[in-house]
Amino acid sequence: MEIPPYPASRPLALTDKPLLDRLCADIQPRVSELTFAGLYLFRRAHDYQLSMTADSIIVLGRGYDGSVYFLPPLGGDVATALKVTFADGQTLYGADDQFAARYLNGNTVQITELRDSCDYLYLREELATLPGSRFHKKKNRISYFTARHDYTVTLFSKEHTEGCLNLLDKWFQASRNGSDTSLNTEMEAASEGLRHAEALGLEGVVITVSKAVAAFALGERLNRETAVCHFEKADPFIEGVSQLVNREFARLLFQECRYLNREQDLGSMGLRNAKLSYHPVELVKKYLVT
Repeated sequence: MEIPPYPASRPLALTDKPLLDRLCADIQPRVSELTFAGLYLFRRAHDYQLSMTADSIIVLGRGYDGSVYFLPPLGGDVATALKVTFADGQTLYGADDQFAARYLNGNTVQITELRDSCDYLYLREELATLPGSRFHKKKNRISYFTARHDYTVTLFSKEHTEGCLNLLDKWFQASRNGSDTSLNTEMEAASEGLRHAEALGLEGVVITVSKAVAAFALGERLNRETAVCHFEKADPFIEGVSQLVNREFARLLFQECRYLNREQDLGSMGLRNAKLSYHPVELVKKYLVT
């Protein structure tokens, strides 16, 4: 595969998966954006392009507000790649504490923490078992659901695709409003993720009620110790099923992982409160750097 030298660029493609998988595995990322599926499924929403400088792969993107940025360089001479890209006037998005400590100390840069973009990191075992009084309400809602419904829990396979897409449409119709661009892109990305889960290396769980999909979750490995849940959708009219699919994803998948990254809240107070209610052990900070 050929990557044009910076500043030329080309769109991210499915054929880039082996290269980006290898580069991400080398750096063991902590931020949820740095997986191939995470990039590929949102490639249209963020106009992701690949470029190269100093033998580093540069992922160029665009925010929901139209602002342009680049993600932390992958492979090659990262320090030189940063200097070249900053000199071109580009803004870095997605630097975490480790990246900042290694590459940004001593540089004349402005660093801004992005609270709305921080990833929520949990102990996988806690989400799988919901121990103690802290999770009492979660367990009660699961008990409410299991006492009232004939349900099954299975691992996601291509046979579930149509049912999950039907649920996704139901969720979208109940959630959407005309001005929420991120909701539309989430719908598009989740739909493509379901259709191409095997090719993208995504794994998931599915909850069915009376043979209809009532909830699903899809994710992948982020680093040696951490899995990331990219999508979790539940029937908004079935109480307790969202808590159940959250638990079952953590219980059945990625059992060798210590942590589960459940991505950011994008500034939604409802989503923030929901994520905090599961007691994260860390908010993985992300920075904007100019």
